[in-house]
This record gives sequence, structure tokens and C-alpha cells, in this order.
Amino acid sequence: MSDNELPPAEYRHVYEFRLRFGDIDSQGHVNNVKFLGFLEDARLEMFHGDPVRKGEQPIRGMVISRHEIDYRRPLLPTVYPIRVETWVTEARAASFKLAYEVRDDEHVYAEAMSVLVAFDPEANRLRRFTEKEREFIGRYVAA
Repeated sequence: MSDNELPPAEYRHVYEFRLRFGDIDSQGHVNNVKFLGFLEDARLEMFHGDPVRKGEQPIRGMVISRHEIDYRRPLLPTVYPIRVETWVTEARAASFKLAYEVRDDEHVYAEAMSVLVAFDPEANRLRRFTEKEREFIGRYVAA
């Protein structure tokens, strides 16, 4: 499966949000920098918010080592929810790739990819993911 090929719904994390006035730039559409904030919010929900609400431990100790983003069409001011759909395209011992789509029911506004690596903040160095972390990440990897 390629990074931009959608996996089945059960492997995707979905984060819905509404645009804010401050997201719109002088061109009348969502500023490209705001998209990285949408991706960050989706990751926070995926690895922290959702697990906490389910009574699970959140996943911590990860840092971004790379972002790529392709803007597909302007995202104009709207009242309906926009969503970020996120899934894992590749998982390794100390890193994994997340693919994203920023979309609504009709259009994809941006496609993105991030590489996240396991990090030990106390030792200030990379580490390997724990078995529990690999299990959690594996929920979003389509076979």
C-alpha cells in the first residue's frame, strides 16, 4: 500500500475540527502553515487524547524527524467540519511513518507524511519503541 492509498476505515484515526477565523489568510483561504497545526492536533488526539479517554496510557517520547505536505486545493472558509484522517504506512523498531489526508466528504485539501522517532528526553537520544508502543502503533497499520 502506498503512503497516499487509503487503508480500510478501521486502520484510520479520524480527527474532526472546524476552521477558525484566524486560520484564514489575506488570500481568503486557510494559510498553508495552519495545515501543520491541523496535523499536530490530529496526532495529539491519536496518541494522547483518545487513549486517555479510553483509560489507556498515552504514547509519549516521540519526536518528528520529517514532514512532507502536498497541497491539493485551497481550503476556503466553511462551517462544516473538516477532518484529518491518519494512518501508519510503515513501522520499524525506532520509527514509523504517518500518512494524513486533510479532507471533507468531497475533497482532499492536503496529503502529508511525517516520520516519528522514539526519543528518550532524559538521555537526550533516540531509543527503540517499547512492545506496548509497537502494539498501539500497530492498530493503525493496514495489513
